[in-house]
Amino acid sequence: MNFSDFNLSKCPDGLLPVIVQDAATLRVLMLGYMNEEAFRRTQAESRVTFFSRTRQQLWTKGETSGHYLYVESMYADCDADTLLIQARPVGPTCHRGTTSCFDTPAHQGFARELAQLVARRHTEMPEGSYTTRLFIKGVKAIGKKVTEEAGECVIEAVDGNRSRFVYEASDLLYHSLVLLEQMGVSLDDIERELALRHR
Repeated sequence: MNFSDFNLSKCPDGLLPVIVQDAATLRVLMLGYMNEEAFRRTQAESRVTFFSRTRQQLWTKGETSGHYLYVESMYADCDADTLLIQARPVGPTCHRGTTSCFDTPAHQGFARELAQLVARRHTEMPEGSYTTRLFIKGVKAIGKKVTEEAGECVIEAVDGNRSRFVYEASDLLYHSLVLLEQMGVSLDDIERELALRHR
């Protein structure tokens, strides 16, 4: 992807609008602008660099706070006049200390964030962690927990108890994430399979 591939005729200042999204949770983090130099630096360093319209200079997100945005992937939109960057944030993105510059619900994307945490637990196996204990017990024990939670989930659904159903469904989802990790399967793999079935 080259900066010259973009159509900047719609951008009176010649700056490319850039939307940054968390690569793991898919939550929109911020909007910024790039000139060609910022674009090239972002590609070269794999850290998001913008062009500041107020200061009229380049700035790398996180250069003072340490809260960098590490590039995972970049996509042009259909009109080639906006860039989407999926990034791995280190710390909060907004200057207010919040995850996102947009006040979307704080829990948005948390299931994917939890999947990442489960994966880290599997790699690091910290002592005292319930997730670690599940991984130590192995696939049969994890599968048994998934079965138990599924049963409890159905019981609450049949009883019509919404709050208890949400509680049990949350347990089911968590243990399912642990089982997916144990099997080396990601949420992306599941989404890909569902998309294939849908088509």
